[in-house]
Amino acid sequence: MTATPPQPDSPSRAHGRRRAPAGVRDVLTLMSLPLAAALVLPAAFAGGGTRRWFGGRAESQRAQAQAAKDAAAAAFYELDTAQRDLRISIETIAAVDDSPAARRAAADFEALGRRIDEASHRYINAVDAHDLDRDDLEASAAARARTELTGAKDELGRVKQDLDRFSDGLGPLLGKAETQLARLAPAVERARQSLLAASNALDTVRGSGLKADDLAARLAALAPELTKLNQGAGRHGVPQTLERAERLAREAEAIRTEAERLPERAAEIDRRLVSLRTRAEALTTRAGQVEPVLSELRRRFTAACWQDLQPVPAQAAQNVRQAEQKLTEARTARQAQRWPDATALLATARALLNSTDDAVSAAGDRLKRLNAVQKDPRQEIDRTRFAIRDAQRLAMAGRNTPDPRHARPLDEAVGRLERAVATLEGRHPDYWHFLTETEAVRRTVAGVVGQIREDRGGPAH
Repeated sequence: MTATPPQPDSPSRAHGRRRAPAGVRDVLTLMSLPLAAALVLPAAFAGGGTRRWFGGRAESQRAQAQAAKDAAAAAFYELDTAQRDLRISIETIAAVDDSPAARRAAADFEALGRRIDEASHRYINAVDAHDLDRDDLEASAAARARTELTGAKDELGRVKQDLDRFSDGLGPLLGKAETQLARLAPAVERARQSLLAASNALDTVRGSGLKADDLAARLAALAPELTKLNQGAGRHGVPQTLERAERLAREAEAIRTEAERLPERAAEIDRRLVSLRTRAEALTTRAGQVEPVLSELRRRFTAACWQDLQPVPAQAAQNVRQAEQKLTEARTARQAQRWPDATALLATARALLNSTDDAVSAAGDRLKRLNAVQKDPRQEIDRTRFAIRDAQRLAMAGRNTPDPRHARPLDEAVGRLERAVATLEGRHPDYWHFLTETEAVRRTVAGVVGQIREDRGGPAH
């Protein structure tokens, strides 16, 4: 029986699986047989079992040519296998990475594919050109066959080496692609589970009698993205699908968290409604006490000490009324389960009450401070002088003369304090001006101290 050599394929054979030639099938057959059979069969493959054997140089050349054919077949098989394995790697990279480096790798692989085609055709042509099983094979023909087959094998080997080097250089790109592919399935599953958990959380909230229309609308808005996610990476690309899955998981998780917190949020709104209503009532009572405080300030101190407080009673009453109106609107929003509206209205009411509280407290605090300084201004004077002296000692620490940047404002602070003390003399002292001046002096001194410590690399406070 004469073995039939493989026929040349189309120019695109590098892009698909090639049929292994007769030599490769012989090798694979031997590998699958028991050892005893393998030892007997080579003779049958060599001559088909019917060829007459001739001694001498012709048979020696035939054997060498057959060995070269087998070696070339093995090289062809190795190259074909490596190319098919590498194509999987290139396709993996292309599915994930659209960077210039990835596109360049694909182009380089196609160029290698053309070289593989050329080397493969050279091998196939060499096999087809020489029938080593012919009974009348001449020694010269066998020698030519050996030379051509050896050349084809060497070329296949060189291309295989270039393919291996190219494969080694794909390491970073392939690693990145495989990492993304490994993340894809878990990310898609997390997104689906997160969406399911959000849906279940909404069902639980609604079952408790609470509405969650805004959350339901947010969840419904994710439906188109879920459709694209289910269509898969083959249609939308691996990076896009991975990003979509992670975004869906985040948004669904946020919806689930808010849904689970909704009963607590409703209870908190109820508590704040009661608390702020109570606070508004208390401030109404306190605002009514501002007028007696102002009356005493007007009776005992100069106009400069209380003029800025004159609008407080009317402003406090107005603020409380506005806060109560916002609380009424917040309760309506709460009953309609418009949670964001209720929260915003409560924040507005709280701000109004805070402003009223500060204004009402300022009147009482003003009277208290003026009483204290009228009784004994020395305490305020000593406190301010101590701050100045402490800053002066710090400015002189480790120096013979102070830095002008520090000395000048401290000297000005001393003069400012002396002028403030002088305003206490006379028949109608302006105690409020005195208090604001001493506070301003202490702020100035504190700023100098901070600058000194910053310049020296120490803590500012």
